[in-house]
Amino acid sequence: MSTHIASRMNQLAPSGIRKINEKALAMERAGASVIHFEIGRPDFDTPAYIKQAACRALEEGQVHYTSNFGTMELRQAIADKLNRENNIPYQASEVLVTVGLSEAVFAVLSTILDEGDEILIPDPVWLNYLNVPRLLGAVPVSYELREENGYEMDLDEIRVKITGRTRAIVLVTPNNPTGGVLSEETLQGLAQICIEHDILVISDEIYERLIYDGEKHVSIASLPGMKERTFTLNGMSKAYAMDGWRLGYVAAPEEYILVLNKFHQHNTTCAPAFVQAASVAALTQEGDEIRKMVAEYQRRRDAAVAAIQAIEGLGCQCPKGSFYLFINCKSLGLPSAALAEHLLEHAGIALVPGDVFGPGGEGYLRMSFANSYDNVVEGCRRLAEAVKELREEKVQEGNTIK
Repeated sequence: MSTHIASRMNQLAPSGIRKINEKALAMERAGASVIHFEIGRPDFDTPAYIKQAACRALEEGQVHYTSNFGTMELRQAIADKLNRENNIPYQASEVLVTVGLSEAVFAVLSTILDEGDEILIPDPVWLNYLNVPRLLGAVPVSYELREENGYEMDLDEIRVKITGRTRAIVLVTPNNPTGGVLSEETLQGLAQICIEHDILVISDEIYERLIYDGEKHVSIASLPGMKERTFTLNGMSKAYAMDGWRLGYVAAPEEYILVLNKFHQHNTTCAPAFVQAASVAALTQEGDEIRKMVAEYQRRRDAAVAAIQAIEGLGCQCPKGSFYLFINCKSLGLPSAALAEHLLEHAGIALVPGDVFGPGGEGYLRMSFANSYDNVVEGCRRLAEAVKELREEKVQEGNTIK
């Protein structure tokens, strides 16, 4: 029989991150030694008290459907967290529990974007924010996050790119892939622009707890006039090392939550009951587990930054948040995809080419330092050797390296 695939699927690009990961796994199965810096997931185990709460829930028979919105206990725990930590006065009725942040992104964008609508998207950015609008027939309009600006957005650029079709703007802070954190001053300026032009905000704050050097995370919904126009997206994956548990959430005005739930009902019905119970425990019984994880991430970050900045031909800013380094490799004169493939095949280092995250990522490699300290050190050693060899080869070929 003939194969028919909807033309809209042409708008979806396969994950460039998973492409690198699959090749790295295949190399390992063939006996190669590979250090994984490609996948953005914590390498820590989920804290024991969270797993114990899940086991108790299973033993108590919490294995059936919950409310589509999520259990009231979890919705209230999320609202309390957002009040306490983010200074946003959400009610439980303004929270929808989703199956991971990915579903939350799809639900929000499907709810607010009509065909032909425009949405402002960071460049570089996690590619769901580019792919999903395209799938919906909307138009993603990129705004640049430049290394020389510390990966802050340029408010003048935002003003220029707003049109009569602009419905929303996406923020990811701390950012994936750059590790940049938007300042309160920038967010205040953006808030005024959004109010003036009646623009919605999708604020992805999944990395909010992974922040360093006393940097401050500010939720834009906490600023005057912004709660009513903001979708605050978050989840349990990064801070609590619960990526495989698939638990995310959206906080927004109740009239939006009611519509989002219609999408959620048809898409996934509800998050697993025992995962929701475990998430309540995560939010209400936290000890010092996250603090210890963040301290270890910072130790790895510092080692990686020092090592990479010492490699001739590479450079990187010290990230303020997340667990990513965005490595500038432009002087090597290779496309980022070709360089990533070379480093994987010849040095056993799995890094993500920056162009995966949009045009502004070309000339960069993303490194996740969510790996052991020893692997970070060894990976940087391999990287230094591989780059030195590349530079020597280019010199022998008579090519000039900046």
